[in-house]
Amino acid sequence: MVAGDSKSDISFAGTFASSAFAACFAEGMLGTVGTIAREEGLASLWKGIVPGLHRQCLFGGLRIGLYEPIKNLYVGDNFVGDVPLTTKILAGLTTGALAISVANPTDLVKVRLQAEGKLAAGVPRRYSGALNAYSTIVRQEGVRALWTGLGPNVARNAIINAAELASYDQVKQTILKIPGFTDNVLTHLLSGLGAGFVAVCVGSPVDVVKSRMMGDPSYKGTIDCFVKTLKNDAKKFVKSIESG
Repeated sequence: MVAGDSKSDISFAGTFASSAFAACFAEGMLGTVGTIAREEGLASLWKGIVPGLHRQCLFGGLRIGLYEPIKNLYVGDNFVGDVPLTTKILAGLTTGALAISVANPTDLVKVRLQAEGKLAAGVPRRYSGALNAYSTIVRQEGVRALWTGLGPNVARNAIINAAELASYDQVKQTILKIPGFTDNVLTHLLSGLGAGFVAVCVGSPVDVVKSRMMGDPSYKGTIDCFVKTLKNDAKKFVKSIESG
């Protein structure tokens, strides 16, 4: 995912391409495949796959490809030793925010296409595909509409990116100080597991708000969406307890 604290010999273009390819592969092949297939059918696995690949090429490539250059920029060319955790977090926040600012339109189209896939049979669809969705949104809502939900999306992806990359970097750095551990597959696996756990725990709340804002334009803003989501889910929780 990321190199350690030493500067990488791989160019930004190489890192971007590798990151984008890995992210696109994950977008198409991994995730909650079994659950979706059982509940919505096999065809549903591919809803939103095209804008999903668009997103991962841009976001996946930029967020990881820029991490090392940004981190080195923050510590300076003459820095020696272990990069502080705070600097890693700052670098992750920066690259996550920059990457999703570019990729937000792809995220919006992905969410809307997936929402359309849940409509009942016979209900007219607004979009015939990803490219049609981009053009329809621009034509009907304006170019700025492609950046709907940018606020929570930046918050969500900056936070998750910082949690994921910084924790991966930090866990790897800690593991390599343990006698017997080297920079091998096991070390990367353990680092990845730790990073994934931290990212899910930290990013889940903002992820919900981001998805709801993109799928439902009736929300007035991030705070409005957060408050309404909190109220509605709290009511559902209370009702489930009372009925159960």
